Amino acid sequence: MVQTAFDESERRAWAGQADAYAASFAKLCAYPVPWLLDAAGVREGVRVLDVGTGTGTAAAVACEWGAKVTAVDAEPAMVALAARAAPDADVRLAALPGLPFADHEFDAVVGNFVLNHVGRPREALAELRRVTRPGGRMAVTIWPVPPAPGQALLGRAVGAAGVTRPAHLPALAPEDDFLRTEEGFAALLGEAGLTDVVCETLTWDHRTTLEEWWSGPAAGVATIGQIVTSQDPAVVAEIKSHFESLCAEFAGPGGALVLPHAALMARGRA
Repeated sequence: MVQTAFDESERRAWAGQADAYAASFAKLCAYPVPWLLDAAGVREGVRVLDVGTGTGTAAAVACEWGAKVTAVDAEPAMVALAARAAPDADVRLAALPGLPFADHEFDAVVGNFVLNHVGRPREALAELRRVTRPGGRMAVTIWPVPPAPGQALLGRAVGAAGVTRPAHLPALAPEDDFLRTEEGFAALLGEAGLTDVVCETLTWDHRTTLEEWWSGPAAGVATIGQIVTSQDPAVVAEIKSHFESLCAEFAGPGGALVLPHAALMARGRA
């Protein structure tokens, strides 16, 4: 499969970032996992594929539920973490949209935020449908646009410092993008040939600390981190200063940050 410039940028951005991600954003991304697995019909004996497993949270929970779990990620360091988190799963290195599995191999397929990190989401969904048996269920999550207030915090700090997205971090091509709304995400699954498609918004408050939340971008994790770490030290210090000021809006008891977040979760049948 030909990789887009977006795909290549994602591979570079996530290379070696597993530990930094685990220490910062992984707990946030774990929130939808039980709902995602339930939406895909994961239960004892079900053959489930977890695509873009990251640190292996969904794979580990699916194993706890008694499923027969296969998990893949495009980043070797993530594969290593996931294999430790879910020792009963078959964890492999693989990337969308070219998965090393036969047609209709799985009863259920889940992808927790993986579609945020692929250059051709429609091709990725078609590949997920290919490996799902007829009548099998798929469930996927993405971040919505516009984002919830807690998710927008870091971006606001970057914008307040006058920083824009660097040219070396390409955005998704317009012809590959889609509306990040309930309607837009549901339509995307429908285009991939899924039936009985339903999309809903999950909302929650993510509790963290100023130091933990800053550690992700400071280490270069995700697109926001790549934007931050591509700046010179004076600009990084300015971004951090704005971030610290903006955190006052989300101050909770005992020095905690309480960040309202939302995710779109869509499900359908192959």
